[in-house]
Amino acid sequence: MTTISLIGAGGKMGMRLSKNLQNSDYKVNHVEISEQGRKNLKEQLNIDAIGPDQQNSALEASDAVILAVPDTLIGKISSQVCEHLKPGTMVVVLDAAAPFAGHLPKRDDLVYFVTHPCHPVIFNKELNQDALNDHFGGLHAKQSVVSTLLQGPDSAWELGEDIAKTIYAPIKNSYRVTLHQMAMLEPGLSETVCATLLTAMRQAMDEVVDGGVPYDCARDFLLGHMNILSAVIFDEIDGQFSDACNKAIDNGLDKLLYPDWKKVFNKDELAHSIQLIT
Repeated sequence: MTTISLIGAGGKMGMRLSKNLQNSDYKVNHVEISEQGRKNLKEQLNIDAIGPDQQNSALEASDAVILAVPDTLIGKISSQVCEHLKPGTMVVVLDAAAPFAGHLPKRDDLVYFVTHPCHPVIFNKELNQDALNDHFGGLHAKQSVVSTLLQGPDSAWELGEDIAKTIYAPIKNSYRVTLHQMAMLEPGLSETVCATLLTAMRQAMDEVVDGGVPYDCARDFLLGHMNILSAVIFDEIDGQFSDACNKAIDNGLDKLLYPDWKKVFNKDELAHSIQLIT
């Protein structure tokens, strides 16, 4: 049986992963240094966590280690963890930022696997109400997962992908990309572009509300238009915009975006963005 040590098992992300690993075929060491985290695991999932006193022995016996810790701590914690890992152990990181920034220890005898969830798509066709309300994923709604084998033999991919599918289940699709492509997806596409533009849309809605439109009216109007406009733009339905809408888009692009805004996907720009968050 493959043994996994989940570092940060009692944290926000760790609890999600702990729940999905609980019924898997893996033997799991739920490692948590904080008393509150160990309490969370026991009270919510009936899991007896491994504290700091037994952490090193658990790491030494691990076939894979998942780092469910903040990006800003990946460098420090991975260095401490990797000191106790036997050659061939897989280290699973849940975001591309720290690996892209070069924060993983220089150990050629370890396998580095990076994986991140896509989250359930907004065009959710699942009939179950719990799935419809599972916006983050990992509970009821299917979501895709994107991964890269950063370091190690290609034969390690199968284990890494299976771990990714297990911790982020239920899964829609699994995609294999390079580390640079993962950085283009996040923070590039998802945060620098999508989160920023959505924030601008919320600010625009607030401006409309400040202009006297009732909040519920403005929200329904915006989210409704986001639904149909997104369905057309992202090929969910076969449709097209009116000439008036297309002219409004051209006018808006000129006013809202710099002509060279796509440079955010350049490697140097991605590195700068990642430096800010790690």
